[in-house]
Amino acid sequence: MAEVKPKSGGPSLPRGLKEIVNWYPSEYPSEERKSAKCRLLFKLDLSILIFACLCFFVKYLDQTNISNAYVSGLKEDFGLYGNELNYFNVCYFTAYVVFQVPGLLLMSRPKLARWLLPTLEILWGICTFAQSRVTNVNQIYALRFLVGMLEAPVFAGTHFILGSWYSGPELFKRAGAWFICNPLGSMVSGYLQAAAYTNLSGVGGMPGWRWLFIIDGIFTIPVALIGFLIFPGIAESPRPFYLSESDISLAKERAARAKIRRPGKLDLDVLGRSLKRWHIWVFVLCYACMIISSYPSSYMNLWLKAEGYSVTKINQLPTVIYAIQIVASWLGSTIAAIYPAWLIYTLASICVLFSTLCMIIWNIPPALKFFAWYLFGISSCLSPILYSTVNTIVRGDSEERALIMGSMMTFGYSFQIWVPLLLFPTAGPDGAPRWRKGWPVTFVFYFLLWAGFISAILIHRRDQRKRSARDSQEHSDEDGETIIIGDGADSKAGESASKTIPKEGE
Repeated sequence: MAEVKPKSGGPSLPRGLKEIVNWYPSEYPSEERKSAKCRLLFKLDLSILIFACLCFFVKYLDQTNISNAYVSGLKEDFGLYGNELNYFNVCYFTAYVVFQVPGLLLMSRPKLARWLLPTLEILWGICTFAQSRVTNVNQIYALRFLVGMLEAPVFAGTHFILGSWYSGPELFKRAGAWFICNPLGSMVSGYLQAAAYTNLSGVGGMPGWRWLFIIDGIFTIPVALIGFLIFPGIAESPRPFYLSESDISLAKERAARAKIRRPGKLDLDVLGRSLKRWHIWVFVLCYACMIISSYPSSYMNLWLKAEGYSVTKINQLPTVIYAIQIVASWLGSTIAAIYPAWLIYTLASICVLFSTLCMIIWNIPPALKFFAWYLFGISSCLSPILYSTVNTIVRGDSEERALIMGSMMTFGYSFQIWVPLLLFPTAGPDGAPRWRKGWPVTFVFYFLLWAGFISAILIHRRDQRKRSARDSQEHSDEDGETIIIGDGADSKAGESASKTIPKEGE
């Protein structure tokens, strides 16, 4: 991708190290750099990233608390000695899958983009509180479904918002910084459950695992209120108080320069033109491979429980993985903005393939087993690099971009509904954490994920070469009018976009 390739063989090491922490390059126009007057990029970073990070943090806090509660007393209190933990996740991911594409398409609508996420967060915060008062397992199933439905657009929707304001290296850096809230939320959830189990068990007549849901709800509601105040949506959304008219004009000019097409008409033509292009097929396949392969690496706590560790250790030791994920998601995606993304993806894939191979062998020294579990944390950079690549390659069609991101989540997480029951059962001779069938399948899909990403880069480069060749064939008609050989996209949205903003490839 042109936006992320280094010039002349790549920057030197000192320059590369400098670019890692340099969010406002000196070559940017002065009004786009951080200044005393808080110019556009600084305002966007403060508003979008603050809310997006907090929102993502509480989402993963709420998503992982069911696993932490399960190993901290929920299992024993409700007599859950079968595959109930998997069923909890099935309920969550079923709703998560069903509401992905509708949520993303709504996110692409200017009038809804600013208010949708804060509203959904209020509602799932209420459901999180409700989980602290459940009296039977069926209530947990219902609440997990509701939480999954309300959280559905958060992940891909935030990537869509980032790709609507940022482009090129700045997009990769901010996507990586935002993504650290995924492992951070999971890590904090472990510490919160350990603290709740130790200090709050019996308080108010409730066990510690119930207090975890109350604490999570206390985090969630204020974040939603902050979102109503500062989240900007997209440039065409109702203007928030901190952005001036000149800021919005500058944002639209930046989008035009980066060839990010603004929202157009939402109709069935979106589906038609998307299915005719390779983007949706390759990227959806990549994300499905990512979801299948990443499932078992998040259950180190089940291995620790099987090994007889204390409840406190079970909740605390896996947080090392999340700490590694924090560093990997930020550093990996930031470096991918400076050096070739395919190289960073390859190195990270080698690490997780090694860890998976250790799990396939299984009978290895305990120290190596811990190392393998922790090395899975490197995989955290794979997702932000993949989504930033989608934002970059499909920047020429806003609706297609939203559809692809929603479809990635829908198709990918649809495997979470049945694959865990088949390959990663909680109980039984092939159950957690041994997974005699699951770990070899994980190895295969990690490899397919890498192969799919590399294929996307190669196909995109091929398309760029073809466009360059077509652009060189410009010619004039009899009246001297210049005619550009376009990219072949025959759609109403593409035609309307070409009147205002160049399509990708023009």
